[in-house]
Amino acid sequence: MFPRKSQLSAKADSKTYPLGEQSEQSREQSERVAIAFVALSHSSVEQQLYVAMLAEIENGESLATFTARRLMMLTEIRSLSTIRRGVEGLMAKLSIERQARSNGNGGRDAGSAYRVYSPEEVIERRKERGFSFANGIESRQVNHSFERVISRVVANKNLSRREAQVALSCVEGLTNAQIGNRLEVTEQTVKFHLRHVFIKFGVKRRAELISRLLM
Repeated sequence: MFPRKSQLSAKADSKTYPLGEQSEQSREQSERVAIAFVALSHSSVEQQLYVAMLAEIENGESLATFTARRLMMLTEIRSLSTIRRGVEGLMAKLSIERQARSNGNGGRDAGSAYRVYSPEEVIERRKERGFSFANGIESRQVNHSFERVISRVVANKNLSRREAQVALSCVEGLTNAQIGNRLEVTEQTVKFHLRHVFIKFGVKRRAELISRLLM
């Protein structure tokens, strides 16, 4: 879903650090949870832009300059207004931040400089400001059980973004009507996505789905 940055890591002696491998697995799981939360909070356009901008960040830097036309080339989104709305959405959701940058002659660069935050950083920024994680999933609701649910939803590569949102909302105990209100779709659309979720998880009803994700 996201490009992964290359990381240098020292190889620990398993006899000296018997929990090293488990700790690494735990970190990877936390990364997957963060990626899922952030992806689910973005619209499809915002997600395209976020992935493209994140991929352009090199050498551990988090600041880069993007023009609207460069973003159009990176994402193949052809509408300038769509690009602008997507960038504004990412800033509103604390995924990126516009920075002032001088060209050295007292003027501004042709493009705007943006700080692009990693999924983990986005979550921390939202926590600090009391923002919801993804479509109404509040920070107070995120516990170890729900992290496990997120990981299992992410692990199912066949799920679309909308299907993942519906599955997570089911675990929260929302009715089809409540899910529709949250996602701003009709109840019939929710039922349509839910049928696909059942098929992809190999279950026949909502209670089975919740049990499969929580156990």
